[in-house]
Amino acid sequence: MYAQMVETGSTSVKKLEAMEPQERAFQERVDAGIKIEPRDWMPAAYRKTLVRQISQHAHSEYVGMLPEANWLTRAPTLKRKAILMAKIQDEAGHGLYLYSAAETLGVARDDLYQDLLAGKAKYSSIFNYPTLSWADIGAIGWLVDGSAIVNQIPLCRCSYGPYARAMVRVCKEESFHQRQGFEIMTTLARGTPEQKAMAQDALNRWWWPSLAMHGPADDKSANSAQSMAWKIKRHSNDELRQRFIDQTVPQIEFLGLDLPDPDLKWNEARGHYDFGQIDWVEFFNVVNGKGPCNAERLAARKKAWDEGAWVREALNAHALKHAPQQAAA
Repeated sequence: MYAQMVETGSTSVKKLEAMEPQERAFQERVDAGIKIEPRDWMPAAYRKTLVRQISQHAHSEYVGMLPEANWLTRAPTLKRKAILMAKIQDEAGHGLYLYSAAETLGVARDDLYQDLLAGKAKYSSIFNYPTLSWADIGAIGWLVDGSAIVNQIPLCRCSYGPYARAMVRVCKEESFHQRQGFEIMTTLARGTPEQKAMAQDALNRWWWPSLAMHGPADDKSANSAQSMAWKIKRHSNDELRQRFIDQTVPQIEFLGLDLPDPDLKWNEARGHYDFGQIDWVEFFNVVNGKGPCNAERLAARKKAWDEGAWVREALNAHALKHAPQQAAA
């Protein structure tokens, strides 16, 4: 998922015997795998966690269009341009699904969006990095969307019904995005020496932010345990990060590119790849608004909001005009 910094309001997980009857019935329903729907009773902290997670996810999809849009007018062929345009439109649709899911929890989409523009709401750190070459578009599809898929497939089994159902379609579309990115990287890696060098450079720059996408290390993520108890999350950050690395390293080797981490080695005893230390100082700087493109990204979203005011006003006027007819019908 793209929601990296979500707090549950509690750093400890209650045992069933310590819960009030209503909360206990809720937890037993979650434990039984029964979906929670919007009109069902839920703990306030559960609702608050979902609002933050789903809205951060939605903001990330919306802001995430910008790095790729940077290359929309400079795609190398008309076919590449059409594919990239379709991908960007998909990301806008993902944001729509997720904002709609958040609204089922009793929050207004405009309020969520204003929190984003005011810098109160977060979005994924990955989208605050610049796209410097066409190979970056391949790296985003391959690594960023590939990392997102690892996070998001378990969300299809999230305990909250509207979120889980939205994620089914999102994951299907993200799988195409990942393949599109890998195909770009394959073409570059098998092209001229200059193209292969471009692919290698993009891999080197996007590798570490893609690992950080899974969120802080488990020992720094005190709220994960509660989210997992509520079955909002199904796996810890470190488990998902390891899964992404294990599936991606063979792809790097297939492309004939150099591993972007000198400590990246197969550990026979663990049955997983070992890897180097993520720069968590950089991660938290970017999350807290000090990344290379944070100001630029928010300025672009605010500009779109301001310039789209007339559209919102027209839609509201149209709705008011036809409200009596709809009520009569």
